[in-house]
Amino acid sequence: MTDTFAALADPTRRHLLDRLSEEGGLTLANLSEDLPMTRQAVAKHLAVLEAAELVASERDGRCKRHYLNPVPLAKMARRWLGRFEEVPLGAMAGFQGATAGAGMARTATRGASAHS
Repeated sequence: MTDTFAALADPTRRHLLDRLSEEGGLTLANLSEDLPMTRQAVAKHLAVLEAAELVASERDGRCKRHYLNPVPLAKMARRWLGRFEEVPLGAMAGFQGATAGAGMARTATRGASAHS
């Protein structure tokens, strides 16, 4: 999963994943079209995404077509985000209220000391 987080840390790689999510089966030339970098640089980003198993590729004659592999993203979402889906909204509201109340108390204290 560390590879997944490292791969997602780069905005160019997230852009490539967005493109592949919208339209799979893109070649390196297709993916390089709107990026301000060389094809070799894009190929390096694709290699990182493939190593993290976020992109699957297949040969189509002389072309190599790239596709989004959503499985690692789904696993990450289930592991890191899924546990928060069942948190009761009332508990979250109470937490936010406690945090907001503490912030207001600090603000009120600062305001009172400024007027003294």
